[in-house]
Amino acid sequence: MKTINHTALITGGGSGIGLAIARVLSQQGNRVIITGRNEARLQQAAAELPGVTPIACDVNDAASVRRLVERIEAEFGELSLLVNNAGHAAAYELLPGAGAHAMAEAEMQTNYLAVVRLTEALLPVLQRQPEAAVVNVSSIVAFVPSAIVPTYTASKAALHSYTQSLRHTLSQHLPGVKVFELMPPLVDTEFSAVIGGANGIAPRQVAEALLTALEQDVFEIHVGQTADLYRLALANPAQAFAVMNSRFQAAGAH
Repeated sequence: MKTINHTALITGGGSGIGLAIARVLSQQGNRVIITGRNEARLQQAAAELPGVTPIACDVNDAASVRRLVERIEAEFGELSLLVNNAGHAAAYELLPGAGAHAMAEAEMQTNYLAVVRLTEALLPVLQRQPEAAVVNVSSIVAFVPSAIVPTYTASKAALHSYTQSLRHTLSQHLPGVKVFELMPPLVDTEFSAVIGGANGIAPRQVAEALLTALEQDVFEIHVGQTADLYRLALANPAQAFAVMNSRFQAAGAH
């Protein structure tokens, strides 16, 4: 698909990967809307990127999402690209007293359930466009778990499964809406700082990989080391798991 003349909505667009995607899309001449819970961060991001529209929204809050969708329908009815990037992660071990249920609940809500809600709400807008796409930002851990972010890993596995089903269904019933999954490795962002993000790749590298994949209709986008670990997981799942959990035992994944 083309990567120009889109109107794009990016959740979690005020920093990290979301901001990098907003930047490259804006530089391509696309109209870009960024959302997030932190109004000040959104305004700062928009100041860096003239022409980008910031809209405060908590993707975990049904009323906030409803207001966002109503505004999109009223002011940005040409929306053709939805990038579900907002994420939440907790680094901990599955040991007694860790509070795994609370961690998992928060991660599943942001990383999976919020994506399902927003995507369903905006599909009527997307399907009206000549060409449209949904991009779900997943992770290397969607198919090779990292035990230092155990329930984050599970939430991204759920997102991966949902994305595959969404792609299959839309290809049959709404073929004008394509579905992509962006799967970064460890990325150097504030989001991943507690799990060794400083050792990761730059967010812009992820954003540029997305643009290339959109142009070439590569629907599952394995960025950097994700590609190597994916191939290893197909050949030897146990070895891939061992590699992941030795490589990232003091670091982690996106």
